[in-house]
Amino acid sequence: MDSTEQLPKKNKWGRRLFRVFIWMFILQLAYIILTRWINPPITITQAVSVVRGDGLKRDYISFDEMGSAAKLAVIASEDQLFPDHNGFDVKAIKKAIVFNEKHPTRQRGASTISQQTAKNVFLWQHGGFFRKGLEVYFTFMIEKLWNKQRILETYLNVAEMGEGIFGIQAAAKAYFGKDAKNLTNAQAAMIAACLPNPKKFSVKPLSNYVARRSAMILRQMNNLAADSEIQELIR
Repeated sequence: MDSTEQLPKKNKWGRRLFRVFIWMFILQLAYIILTRWINPPITITQAVSVVRGDGLKRDYISFDEMGSAAKLAVIASEDQLFPDHNGFDVKAIKKAIVFNEKHPTRQRGASTISQQTAKNVFLWQHGGFFRKGLEVYFTFMIEKLWNKQRILETYLNVAEMGEGIFGIQAAAKAYFGKDAKNLTNAQAAMIAACLPNPKKFSVKPLSNYVARRSAMILRQMNNLAADSEIQELIR
């Protein structure tokens, strides 16, 4: 077969791949827009939890049903500049890069709540530069197509907060036997303290790490109580 006969076949496959790419883009864009109002049916992380035998305890609730303590706790713990940034904390990223270069065995993250929401809803845990690249894209998109309240609401509904426990309502029920809106600041701080690694850092029984970190978070919550932007957001 000469090159002139191969060329039409190459063009044919190229057009097919292009159409697949276009449809994938349209579908994922539609899903991003849809989840602006509708909670994701299931995330990759939740599906993995079921497959691994950890189960799936979750109970999606509205923003108003979450109460202010849980909202303030995760902002104090994970992303104190959440109301102000466009999805990325550039200063924190630069600091993390410098720290990780100096301490290769003690990696520090700099993900915002927006980035974590993008990862939890649309992607998977762990992964390298490819997943990070997708995370940047989805973070950019939800910052443009959602709003800060929806991002925080979704984060608090889908984040893993214990083995097989997803979302603040399921965590509040599992650890304290109450609804999320009735959590005290101290209880919300304990749940927020486990977020870096909810399978390792236990709320019940209370691990030493969660005890120490929750005390720090509680102090930060008290400091942020006077921040008008944060208070406006969590109301």
